[in-house]
Amino acid sequence: MRLAIIADIHGNAHALEAVLADISRQGVERVVVNGDMVNRGPNNIAVMERLSAEGFDMTLGNHDDLVRKWVERSADLPESWFRDPFWLGTAWCADQLERAGWIDAFRELPMTVRVEVEGAPSVLISHGSPRHYREGYGSYLTDEEISEITQMHPADVLVGSHTHQPMERTWSRYLVLNTGAVGTPFNGDPRAHYLLLTLQKGTWRPEFRRVVYDRGPALAAFHEAGYLESGGISAHIFSEELRLARSLLVPFLMWSEEEGRDQSWASWELFGQRFPDRFREPEELVLGRE
Repeated sequence: MRLAIIADIHGNAHALEAVLADISRQGVERVVVNGDMVNRGPNNIAVMERLSAEGFDMTLGNHDDLVRKWVERSADLPESWFRDPFWLGTAWCADQLERAGWIDAFRELPMTVRVEVEGAPSVLISHGSPRHYREGYGSYLTDEEISEITQMHPADVLVGSHTHQPMERTWSRYLVLNTGAVGTPFNGDPRAHYLLLTLQKGTWRPEFRRVVYDRGPALAAFHEAGYLESGGISAHIFSEELRLARSLLVPFLMWSEEEGRDQSWASWELFGQRFPDRFREPEELVLGRE
């Protein structure tokens, strides 16, 4: 059996199509979409229509839930966000998805998908961890945390996403994997990432697939959809994250909070001056000239 887990598409329909084409060449029998299908990118409706047409199992990601909370003006979100120009990007994505009738679909998504195959280790898939969709599997995950998760949510193989960085780690008899991101990788490699699991002799063998695609149209879509014009600074930051394959939004928010600065264009310009290494172009080798 071959199982593909894709995640963190974030409205990047071009990366999604490249990954689905690669999956079709791998003899995959099942695909699970591990959350964060939408927000950050401009082609959210196209992504949801494509995934829905395929009938894939999907889990709930924090950004899928964020747009639902935005539409409902949930008390889980600070009231100030709804008036803050910085969050116009999220408002734009939420409005597009609400108009297209996708919010109800997010309300119905499960937190986890379990894969059970007779004679094989069990696989538990969640966007973050089964405990919370923002608890991603990364290098900072401690042995104690893995132990707690496996006790609370028994499984042999834990598959998460959320951090936008592929990872493989073992602890005791458990295998912990991170899929990486289809739409916006954060490891300096701009290719579209996903996880392929192959069942061989009763063991799941992971392969981290990296798919080259033309990012030009994906970046142009930010302009063509009107997202950059309407989404303000956050939409601009999301396009830069796609271009550079690095995390920028969270570091910028953390820095501005520590410095006591607002999330304005002036602060963003200063952030770029303070941290030029974050804005390095990806290496040529990674761009598909291997």
